[in-house]
Amino acid sequence: MTDALTLTSLPLFPLGTVLYPGGFLPLRVFEVRYLDMIGKCHKTGAPFGVVALTEGAEVRRPASPKAQSAGTSGGAGGSGGAAGAPPSGDGFANEAFNDVGTLATIDELTVPQPGLMVIRCTGMQRFQIARREKLKHGLWIADVARMPDDLLIPIPDDLQRVASALGGVIKTLQARAVPPAQMPLQPPYRLDDCAWVANRWCELLPMPMAMKQRMMALDNPLVRLELVSDMLERTGIAS
Repeated sequence: MTDALTLTSLPLFPLGTVLYPGGFLPLRVFEVRYLDMIGKCHKTGAPFGVVALTEGAEVRRPASPKAQSAGTSGGAGGSGGAAGAPPSGDGFANEAFNDVGTLATIDELTVPQPGLMVIRCTGMQRFQIARREKLKHGLWIADVARMPDDLLIPIPDDLQRVASALGGVIKTLQARAVPPAQMPLQPPYRLDDCAWVANRWCELLPMPMAMKQRMMALDNPLVRLELVSDMLERTGIAS
């Protein structure tokens, strides 16, 4: 594993969503543990990691008295996804998240008022967590290995209807004069690429988060698109 494929002490942002490569992510940042991190990432142009929560909430919550009592007997928190894990030991409820996440780069940052940042981000490369650590103020950092980018695979003939249906969604949004900054699908529109089309449908379809995570982590974008096609057929969106 070369240094070019690894990132050490990558700051993480656990969220109740799955970010896909090429995806659009708007965020309102107000927690102290993230304000400084986001400011530094924006200033230096560095990415941060988005990981989907398997336990806990996006905003830190105090541990319940019952959980604090249960946690006094020990136990490891933060590295797994099992329900009922003990509190983190710092008075806050336990947070757990998936090992596969996506790098995010900040495209735009505004500060509408003190203590609030509004950012727009783009999903970049996927990564696998090798080691994680929670700092004293609650920020998670991790050493990660970057995963290979999806192969560029043209849309096969039998799946063209999936790309055409997505093109129809884009035209509908444009016809409704949705402001570019609010479009859930951002250009360039790569309707000839399996990974791009599959990823955008995975963002739009109302799938459980665990399924969105599994789809994002798949190595083969053609398989991802085939699974999306099956879902669209069942719903009658693309048949």
